[in-house]
Amino acid sequence: MRLNAKPTLVIALAGLSLLATACSGGTTPATTSSTDTPAATTSTSAAPVTMTMWHNATGDKGPAYWTAAVAAFEQANPNVTINITIVQNEDFDGKLQTAMAAGTTPDIFLQRGGGKLADQVAAGQVADITNSIDPTVKSQIGGGFAVDTMAGKIYAMPMDIQPEGFWYSQNLFTAAGVDATKITDMDSLNAAVTALKATKVAPIALGAKDAWPAAHWFYQFALRECTQDQVSQLTTGQLKNLNDPCWLKALQDLSDFNKTNPWNDGFLTTVGQQGAGSSAGLVANHQAAMELQGAWDPGVIGGLTPDGQNLPDLGFFPFPAVPGGQGDPTALMAGADAYSCSAQAPQPACTDFLNFIGTTAQQSAYATAFSTIPANPTAASVITDPATKAAADALGKSAYTVLWFDSALGQDQGNAVNNAVVAMLAGQTDPAGALATMNATFTG
Repeated sequence: MRLNAKPTLVIALAGLSLLATACSGGTTPATTSSTDTPAATTSTSAAPVTMTMWHNATGDKGPAYWTAAVAAFEQANPNVTINITIVQNEDFDGKLQTAMAAGTTPDIFLQRGGGKLADQVAAGQVADITNSIDPTVKSQIGGGFAVDTMAGKIYAMPMDIQPEGFWYSQNLFTAAGVDATKITDMDSLNAAVTALKATKVAPIALGAKDAWPAAHWFYQFALRECTQDQVSQLTTGQLKNLNDPCWLKALQDLSDFNKTNPWNDGFLTTVGQQGAGSSAGLVANHQAAMELQGAWDPGVIGGLTPDGQNLPDLGFFPFPAVPGGQGDPTALMAGADAYSCSAQAPQPACTDFLNFIGTTAQQSAYATAFSTIPANPTAASVITDPATKAAADALGKSAYTVLWFDSALGQDQGNAVNNAVVAMLAGQTDPAGALATMNATFTG
C-alpha cells in the first residue's frame, strides 16, 4: 500500500515571502519569545523518560548543534534523557528501514518525506503529531509542513528548506572568465565547462559512487523537459509509468552532457560528502569549480575546507533552462529535512522535543550551524551567507517546487531509479535502457 504524498509545493507562498523579505535586508520577521511557546520548552511528561535519536549530521557544526539542542531540552526537562546516534547520510535510509523491520526504530529520527514517509505511515512506524504541535510553531511554519503531511495528518517537524542548484567557487569562475549570472541555458553551461577546463580544474564535481548525486542531474533535466503535471504526478504517486517522451528526452540530455566530460576524474568512484576527496571536498579545496546539490551544501563544503569554515567565495545559481523544455525554467527541485517520532516513542516527551526544535530560537541555531534555510520563516534573519541568500531568493521566485524523485518514490523504487542513472553514466546502458529499468519499477 502506498499513500499519496502531498502536492509538490514544499512551502507556502506566505513563508516564501517572509523568507525573501528577511534575506533581502528588508523588515526582519518578528521573533517569538520563549514565553509564547511553553509546550516547546518544557515537557509535560513527569515520569523519567529515555529516548534514542538518529541524525545524519557530520563534521563539527552539525553534530554540535544537536548536542547543544538535546542538552538544552534535557536541562529544561530533567526527567528526559535523549541518547544521540550519528548515522552517515548514505547509510541512513537503509539502516532506518532495517531498524523498523526489526522493531528497533529510534524514537526520534531524520525524516525525508514523500514516498519514504508514506511507506512508514502505511507500516504504522511513525507517529501522527498533528494535534500535538505547539500552536505558535504550527502557525509560524505553516506550509512548511506540507512535505511531511499525508492525508491531512502531520508526521514530522521540518527543520530546513533545501532548494537545489549549483554551488560554485567565484574565484575559480573569475579565473576562467565565467560569469555565473549569464549561465541561463545549456549553451552557456557548456561554454562555462569549456572555459573552466582550460584552467586545469574540474568544471563540475560529481560523487556518483553514492548514486543519488548523479541521479539529481536526471531529476533536473526532467524538471526542465517535463510539464509540471508530469513531475507532480510522479511525486504524488499518480504516475504509472515514464512513457511520456519527456522522460527519455531528459535521460538523453544527461547522456549528451556526460559525453562532454564535465566531471572530475574518477567521478564514478567519488563519494558525495565524506572527506576532502568527495565531490563537496573538491569544491571546498578549489579542485573543482562547482557541484549540483541542495541547500545543505554550504555547510557540508564548509566542514571540508582547510580551516573548517564556510567557503568565502561560494556562490549559487539555479539549473539552467533546456531548449524546448515543457517545464517552467524557474522551477526548482527541493527537499526539507525534518524529524519524526516513531509510533512507539514515549509521549508527550517526543513531540515536546519536536516542538522545541521548531521554535524560532532553535531554528535559528540550526540554520546557523548547517548554513541552510530554516523551515520556520521567523528564523530567516540569521541567513547571512550570500550563496544561501541567493538560493532562498531563487526559491522565492520559483514557479513551483518539486520534491526529490527518490524521496517521493520511496526507498526501493527511488534507489532503482538512481542506480539506472549511474549505469547510464558509466556506459553500461543507454538512455532507452535506463528508462526501461526505471519503468520496470512501476510494474515489477
